[in-house]
Amino acid sequence: MRTRAAVLGATAVLLAASATALPVQAAPAAPGLTWKDCGTGDYPTLQCASLKVPLDHARPAGRQISLALSRVPHTAPVSQGPLLVNPGGPGGSGLTLAGYIASALPAKVAAQYDVIGFDPRGVGKSTPALNCVPDHFKPVRPDTVPATPELERRNLERVRSFAAACGKAHADVLPYIDTASAARDLDSVRAALGADRLSYLGYSYGTYLGAVYAKLFPARVHRLVLDSIVDPTGVWYEDNLTQDHAFDARHKALMAWIAAHDEAYGLGTDPARIEADWYAMRAALAKDPADGKVGAAELEDTYMPGGYYDGYWPYLAEALASWVHDKDTGPLEQAYENFAAVDAGGDNNYSVYAAVQCRDAPWPRDWRRWSRDTWAAHRKSPFMTWNNAWYNAPCAFWPTPPREPVNIANGKLPPALLFQATDDAATPYSGGLMTHRLLAHSSLVVEQGGGNHGITLTGNSCLDDHLTTYLTDGTVPRGRGEVDAVCEKSPAPKPLDAKTAPASSKGSTLHGLLGFHH
Repeated sequence: MRTRAAVLGATAVLLAASATALPVQAAPAAPGLTWKDCGTGDYPTLQCASLKVPLDHARPAGRQISLALSRVPHTAPVSQGPLLVNPGGPGGSGLTLAGYIASALPAKVAAQYDVIGFDPRGVGKSTPALNCVPDHFKPVRPDTVPATPELERRNLERVRSFAAACGKAHADVLPYIDTASAARDLDSVRAALGADRLSYLGYSYGTYLGAVYAKLFPARVHRLVLDSIVDPTGVWYEDNLTQDHAFDARHKALMAWIAAHDEAYGLGTDPARIEADWYAMRAALAKDPADGKVGAAELEDTYMPGGYYDGYWPYLAEALASWVHDKDTGPLEQAYENFAAVDAGGDNNYSVYAAVQCRDAPWPRDWRRWSRDTWAAHRKSPFMTWNNAWYNAPCAFWPTPPREPVNIANGKLPPALLFQATDDAATPYSGGLMTHRLLAHSSLVVEQGGGNHGITLTGNSCLDDHLTTYLTDGTVPRGRGEVDAVCEKSPAPKPLDAKTAPASSKGSTLHGLLGFHH
């Protein structure tokens, strides 16, 4: 793991990006893109459409696939054009995200854009949608830590069969399920919307998708916002190893939070002792899964979302306390149901995740390399290292050869705006710093001490002020050091009380839309 760099707070001076301050006049929509009402109670103005794009962009007249699109139209007299939004994954559906972003932005800002959501190729309502193995994550899975040859054999059998099933079910499309192809799809969306340029807001993996689009089409970028940033130099094998240590640190932060609230949970004030209780619970569930469905692997799945969003911590703390005090697994089972759906989009979500990551870049094909690297990481950071390894291990056996990753270094862009929390587990801080270095003229806004994944439009006014100012007129903060602006972290959660809503109705709407990916 790369050590998280300390952030030196400097007074940020706002500089207007004159080259991007003028509105972008969008041309009339191209014929054939027909928008229909698909509004919901939360997002009543949402509209939907579909767009045909080439399966292989090198053969534009060849086989076509369909992308599902959504939008909230602009209402201002002058539009700044389309703002495409993506929740990450890879494999996340962005259709509802358009409604969320349009409602979360200040009304005067949202009114200037057509906020466009989309299901990337292979995802959700786009066709064909990938589904390699139904119920691949059905409990109870083998213990993720291969402490015996039999456990390793069973886990290897699962990932080998998943890779083989993907090859059998989707051999015709797997060579084209990758980030570069998805980025070219975005330019097809831009053209279909009749816009000379587009703006883009991407979270998590969506930051890499946006950076790849910007590299391929720099002259077509109006605004570029990247939030919770993938390290583009580590895609994807090295990035996942870096994650292992960051998630372990975030799990320890949960243990420290529980220790700080001993009056609520009665587990003592020593985080190390509480962490030992958690591992004792894991060992017990490995032998006797709760309700026949929450074993060791599922326990890790349940607590991993706490690494993405600390709003889940009170529920995870209740689950641990109930087990320690009474061996009551009821709260744990409820937390598993609410948080541990490994992918909110189910089998399709994970199938696309694997297809994109395995195709995007080379992976080790020798399982001995995986085993050696994973055991080394596990010895330092045992919380989810092997869980993460098995999640990505189909790439060791993937039926489609890999591409070379895109070098996103870019000096041709207008100023881009980057957001990163220092203690983010899913996309560690080093990724934000690296992308800031690679994107000339970019500005980096840091949430100091923050650990959530996806930090804009979740209630931190300092972060949101930078975002809305940039979307309004292209103004970015400029600091003297590696970081251009620093915001205080959002407040930590509080323990539950009798008036607190059940876990199924809690949590940030944005974090629900982003989902959880390794």
